[in-house]
Amino acid sequence: MIKRMNDFLTGMPMTVAGGIFLVMSFVFSRTGIVLPFDPAWATVMICGIPLLYLAVWRGIYNKGINKISPALLISIAMISAIAIGDLFAAGEVAFIMEIGAILEDMTTNRAKKGLKKLISLTPTQGRRITGHNPGQEEMIPTDQIRRDDILRVLPGETVPVDGIIIWGETSIDQSIMTGESLPVDKGVGEEVFCGTINRFGSVDIRATKVGGDSSLQKLIRMVQDAEKRQAPMRRIADKCASWLVPAALAIAVITGVVTHNIVRAVTVLVVFCPCALVLATPTAIMAAIGQAAKHGVIIKSGEALEKMGKVNTIAFDKTGTLTYGKLEVSDIRSFDKNMSEKEVLALTASAESKSEHPLGKAIVAYAKEKKIAIKDPGFFRMQSGKGVYSCRRRRFLFGPDCIV
Repeated sequence: MIKRMNDFLTGMPMTVAGGIFLVMSFVFSRTGIVLPFDPAWATVMICGIPLLYLAVWRGIYNKGINKISPALLISIAMISAIAIGDLFAAGEVAFIMEIGAILEDMTTNRAKKGLKKLISLTPTQGRRITGHNPGQEEMIPTDQIRRDDILRVLPGETVPVDGIIIWGETSIDQSIMTGESLPVDKGVGEEVFCGTINRFGSVDIRATKVGGDSSLQKLIRMVQDAEKRQAPMRRIADKCASWLVPAALAIAVITGVVTHNIVRAVTVLVVFCPCALVLATPTAIMAAIGQAAKHGVIIKSGEALEKMGKVNTIAFDKTGTLTYGKLEVSDIRSFDKNMSEKEVLALTASAESKSEHPLGKAIVAYAKEKKIAIKDPGFFRMQSGKGVYSCRRRRFLFGPDCIV
């Protein structure tokens, strides 16, 4: 209920509108222009009502110290300002509170982009082998795949469930699960994971983990749980509220009694509003996540960001963690005295010119960069885990025109 109300009344467009009305109130009050009503009323309605509703809801349904929140103090200050006729002050504190809420929502949405991308990789169907004839296949939704079903995964397809290879050889792109930048060669008896991509050969697998038990679904649940955990400092205003609200009320009452001036008492409440605390942490987190993303670093939550501030040692488990995953040729060595390094590069690039393997692509790209002539290999074949061979003429498969 609260979320729907906030989405309707305090989304970005409505909050911007509230800010415009607040500026209008300030300008018109300084220029002496008389309007039928103070525009600050609109800001109070747009930003203040959801805030008041939240304070009341927390006071009724939360337990213990959680009943006291910054929303309660700001609501009291807003109502007090309205009572003495200072509509601008009432609209201002409500508007700043909503700006802080929007910044938090923007931080959350940015963190959820990674989760949405992860969920989009979830396979929707698989190719199940039916009957005793290996040629009989049917495409079925992944939720209909059962343990021990035999599935066929063709080159370029996504592995629909966790399983064990029972026939065939291939190379699997496991970057979604392990971060490994290069495809991993797989053969009979080896495990493949849901959501990974079959790059080259066709394989048959026996399903071992399906549905919510698959590795990809477990990974998605881990990311979802991480996003639900707020940063310890993210709601610092909530932590301060337990003593800030009583202190502000006490000082305001004392000020009013001593000075016999209600305006000064209300001023104390307005000044005590934790606007800076509301804005500080979400602003810092959003800026940090944004800057990190520009440099290729994805931060999954504010909690993870805060923990990094206490880190003094980082251990990296594999090279792929520290690279862009783009292979390049560094050196060429010829072990044949009659063949120069340039000839080795030309021969190798010609053999790999039709290969889709990242190593082959890196060799071909390097040859083109060096302006090496690449010849058409003619007949080409790749065997997973063993390399490629190509021939100008197919009948001389292992003759002098062959490159293995």
